[in-house]
Amino acid sequence: MISLDGRDVRVPLELSSDVVVVGSGPAGAMVARTLARRGIGVLVVEEGPFVTPAEMPADSFSAMASLYRDMGASLMLGAPPMPFVQGRVVGGTSVVNGAISWRLPEDVHREWVAADPALSDALPYRELDALFDEIEADLGIHPTEAEIAGPNNLLLAKGAEILGLEHRPISRNVRGCRGLGRCLQGCPEGNKTSMDRSYLPDAVRHGARIVCNVEVTRVVHEQGRAVGVEGVTPSGARVRIRASRAVVLAASAVQSPVLLIRSGLQQGPVGRGFSAHPGAAVAGRFREPVRLWEGATQGHEVIGLRKERLKFEALGYDMTLVAARTKGVGASLVRDLEDLAHFANWGVAVRARAEGVVRAGPKRAIVTYSLEREDLRTTARGVKVLCEMMLAAGAEAVFPGIYGWPERVTERTALADLPAPSDPNAYTMAVTHMFGTCRMGSRPADAVVGTDFQHHAIEGLYVADSSVFPTNTGVNPQTSILALAAMCARHVAAR
Repeated sequence: MISLDGRDVRVPLELSSDVVVVGSGPAGAMVARTLARRGIGVLVVEEGPFVTPAEMPADSFSAMASLYRDMGASLMLGAPPMPFVQGRVVGGTSVVNGAISWRLPEDVHREWVAADPALSDALPYRELDALFDEIEADLGIHPTEAEIAGPNNLLLAKGAEILGLEHRPISRNVRGCRGLGRCLQGCPEGNKTSMDRSYLPDAVRHGARIVCNVEVTRVVHEQGRAVGVEGVTPSGARVRIRASRAVVLAASAVQSPVLLIRSGLQQGPVGRGFSAHPGAAVAGRFREPVRLWEGATQGHEVIGLRKERLKFEALGYDMTLVAARTKGVGASLVRDLEDLAHFANWGVAVRARAEGVVRAGPKRAIVTYSLEREDLRTTARGVKVLCEMMLAAGAEAVFPGIYGWPERVTERTALADLPAPSDPNAYTMAVTHMFGTCRMGSRPADAVVGTDFQHHAIEGLYVADSSVFPTNTGVNPQTSILALAAMCARHVAAR
């Protein structure tokens, strides 16, 4: 599937195509596939390697080293400091995510239109809905079957049901899933319809080319028009790729704004307006084995508090990662390891109100992002609900993970009067979904790209990833990214 591997390039190289797409995740894959199917020449450039299902690592640490950016530990500077997770591989983060698939909620779409009425015509929900139908059919998106869910997911369903919270099996982009619990390391059987298994091969069948292991360092623009990109291989060889028609950035809400800034393109609020879904997790010990590394990695969700900006999910990890998170040493560590099979792990994603900034550092992106006081209260509320659901489902003890709260809780009544700490550093959190740093909008002063996804100042330069989203969405964004990227590709094709 790969036309060129940058590891084989040690001298300067020049390439050309009608359209150059930077990034091979959901946005880049959808743009490439849509254009290639229309007979337009497409060259996709990916910074990471191409990895086959048989090569997917079995353990999390090997996967983080080979498939993730910065070993999955890129860090946001702020209060609290939070790691953020991005794939760095052909197929992007779709290769290493939980395959969770949500349509853009209509209430979020209404927010966007209320803030900028021009988005009503640019992103009509009826058209998005039709695209969602196509995407779900293409990728086999369907609810997780009970027979492959595993105890970690089924216990979450039980706890939510007892508390009267709306819940459901997670709809995932998979075909033939056997519940191996390997989503976060890349499916070893290729049963997750990630971009490397779906839209990218289809794009290649229609003539697209994929270049891997080449880091794009700059967008080349002349007289107000994008004409290509420049990049570098692992050996330091320079690669220049000419684009006769357009350049499309699909490198993420962190990497796309950095690429614009490094290219001298600082029109509008580029890098500003960063938003995200910070998440916290709770562990609970059950009398019966849970073995959270088996079954669907993320197969059940609780959506009954979405209006409170909270969404809950089961979280599956492989045994090595679970073991690494134990606190004990010596004999205590041995006891913890022997007990691993009895722990469940669930998470809450917060639709945070905070906004941050992405800047271009000397070697990598610098993300500055601090939660607002209201976000902290929302997080504390979410952690309490997680604990309550676990105890309702039969957990002998839960471990909230908030400094200042009891380390171990065995009764729901013990949670009632716990205050939400005002110190952000009391919370242990991480971020997976990021948005907003190249926002779409009709007003150049307030947006980086227009309602046609084209840069306000540079002709032929488009942005197709979640950086164009006006806000975060409160739900997993992959399906929304795919739909908006399809719309972007249609504008590129019409040039």
